[in-house]
Amino acid sequence: MPSNPSPSTSTSTSADPYRFKWLILAVMLTAEILDLIDATIVNVAGPSLEASLGAGSTGLQWVIGGYALTLGAGLILGGRLGDRFGRRTMFLIGLISFTLMSLLCAAAPTIGTLIVFRLIQGFSAAILLPQGLGLLRAAFPPREIGKAFAVFGPVFGLAGIAGPIIGGAIIQADLFGLGWRAVFLVNLPVGIAAIVIAWIVVPRTAGDRTITIDLVGSAIMVLSSALLVLPLVQGENAGWPAWTWLCIAASLVGFYLFTRRQKSRLDAGKTPLVTPGIFRKPAYLVGLGGIGLFFCGTVGAQLVFTLFLQLGEQFSAGEAGVSSLPLAIGTLIGGAVSGALLADKLGRAVLQIGGLFQIAGVVWLFIALGDIAAFSIWQLAPGLLLTGIGSGFVVASLFNVILGTVDDDEVGSASGVLTAVQSIFSAVGVAVLGSVFFAGLDAGDPGQGFRTALLVQGGLIVVFLLLSPLFPVRARPEEPALAEELALAD
Repeated sequence: MPSNPSPSTSTSTSADPYRFKWLILAVMLTAEILDLIDATIVNVAGPSLEASLGAGSTGLQWVIGGYALTLGAGLILGGRLGDRFGRRTMFLIGLISFTLMSLLCAAAPTIGTLIVFRLIQGFSAAILLPQGLGLLRAAFPPREIGKAFAVFGPVFGLAGIAGPIIGGAIIQADLFGLGWRAVFLVNLPVGIAAIVIAWIVVPRTAGDRTITIDLVGSAIMVLSSALLVLPLVQGENAGWPAWTWLCIAASLVGFYLFTRRQKSRLDAGKTPLVTPGIFRKPAYLVGLGGIGLFFCGTVGAQLVFTLFLQLGEQFSAGEAGVSSLPLAIGTLIGGAVSGALLADKLGRAVLQIGGLFQIAGVVWLFIALGDIAAFSIWQLAPGLLLTGIGSGFVVASLFNVILGTVDDDEVGSASGVLTAVQSIFSAVGVAVLGSVFFAGLDAGDPGQGFRTALLVQGGLIVVFLLLSPLFPVRARPEEPALAEELALAD
C-alpha cells in the first residue's frame, strides 16, 4: 500500500522536512502504547465492574475480548483508508475517536454501553495504528529510519506487559472514588496531548484517490470475525445450542469467501484489501494457524490468571497486577534473548524452544494448583517465569519467521493479515479460556477452573509445536519486517 508524501502544506516542514522527526516518532509510539496497554489494562477490573455495573462472566469477556475483536477485524481496512484519504488524516481521526471512546467508556452507565464503547474503541485503534510506517517514512530520512524502528521493540515489550500492573495500581488507588473508570480516564491527558502534537508536527500527505475501498470485503471480514467470537462467548451460558455451531461454521465460510473476494478484485483490476497471492503459500497459511493458536492460548491464560487471583483467591486489583511481575520479567528476558541473539541464527527453532518453555511453565502451574488450601503466589512464580520466557521467545520472532515465506512485495499484506489474526484470536482466547474458568468458578472450584484452562492452553501449545516444522526455516530480516508489520502497508 504505497503512500508517497505530497509536498507539505504545513509549516512544520517548510524549512526542514525532518525537523520534527523525533516528536513524530514519540506520537507514533504513544499511539502504539495506548493500544497495547488498553488491550490488557482492564484484565484486573473484573470484580470492580461486577460490583459497579453488575457485569457477569459474559459481560466481562465482551469488555476485554471485544476490543481485540474489532481491532483485528478492522486493521486491514484501516490501512487502505490511510492509502485512500491520507495517513495523517486517518491517524488523527483514529486518535481522536480512541480518546473520545476512552471518555465514554469511563462514563458508561451500564455494562451494555461499556461493551459498545469498547467495540468502537477497538475499531478506532484499527484506524489509528496502520498509519505509522507511512508517517515515519515521511518524517525520517532513509539513512535514519532504522534507528526509529529500533526503538519500537523495547517499548512494545514493556507496554505489552504493563497493562495489568498499571490497571491494578489505578484501581487499587481508587482515584477520586472512580474505581475502574479511572483506568479509561488516564488515556485522556495522554491522548489529548498526542492529538495536539500530531496536529502541529505531522506533515500533511495526500492520499491516492484512485484507490477504491473494498467495503464488501471489509464487511465480510468483520462479520466472519463476529460470527466466530460470538458463540464462543455466549455458548457456555446458553448450553451450546445449534446456532452456536452454525455461527462458527458460517465464520469459516466467510473467511474463505474473503480470500476469494480479494482474488476477484485483483483479477478485475481493482485494489484488493490484501494481496491474494499470500493465501497460495502453504507455509504462510500454516503460520497463520500457528499464530492464532499461540495468541489464543497465551492471551486467554493471562486473563484467567488475573481472574483466578481476584475471584478465586480474593486478591485486590493491585495485588493481582503486581503478581504478574514474574510473567512480565520472563517475557522481557525471553524477548531480549530471542530478538538479540537467537532469532537470526535459529529461525523457526527459536519458536520451538519457546513453546517448550511454555509447556514447562504450564505443567508447573498445573501441579502447583493441585493443592491451594494454603495458596501463595510464590507457588506459581516459577511457572509464570517459565511461561513468560517462552512467550518472549516466540513473540520476538514469530512474525519474522512466518513472513520468511512471502515475497518482498507481499510483506505488507502478509503482516497485516498476521496482525489481524493475532488480535482476533486473542479475542477467541478470552472467550474460550474465560468460559472454561467461569464454568469452574460457577461450580465453586476456581482452582480447577484455572487448571482446566491450563489444559486448554497446553493443548494449543502442543498443536503449535506440531505445526512448527511446517513453518519457514528462516526468518526475514527483522527490521524491514517490523517496519511493515507496524504499518500494515505494502
